[in-house]
Amino acid sequence: MLDVDHFKRFNDVHGHAIGDAVLRRLGSVLSRQFREEDIACRYGGEEFLVLLPGCTADAALERAEVLRRAVGSLPVAAPGTEGLTVTVPVGIAVTARGSGVLSDLIAQADQALYAAKRAGRDRVKLYGDQ
Repeated sequence: MLDVDHFKRFNDVHGHAIGDAVLRRLGSVLSRQFREEDIACRYGGEEFLVLLPGCTADAALERAEVLRRAVGSLPVAAPGTEGLTVTVPVGIAVTARGSGVLSDLIAQADQALYAAKRAGRDRVKLYGDQ
C-alpha cells in the first residue's frame, strides 16, 4: 500500500488540477513498474494498493524501492510547480501462498504504510519491522 506524501498540500497550494496530474503520473508509473499478473489499483483518495501474487518479502521490498525512486524522479510539469517533487511512503505485508485473509493483509500493509510515514515518509516499511 502506498500514498502520496502531503497530497493535501498539492491540492491546497497548487490546485486540484495539479493534484489530479500527480495521481495520473503515479498511476502511469505503477502501470510500468509491475508484472502482468500484479494488480495495482487506486484504493481511495491518494492511496494505492498493489497485489503481488507469489512475491517474497525480499522481492517486494526491492520492487517497492524501485517504485519509490521512480516516483521521486517524476517531474510535475505545470506552471508554478518548478522544483515540486512527489514522494511516496510504501507499506508491505506478506502472507504465505494461499493463507491469510485479504482484509487482514491489507490492514497489515496499511499499518506498515503508517510506520513509513512516522519514520519520515518517502521510505518503505515491511509489516512487523516497525
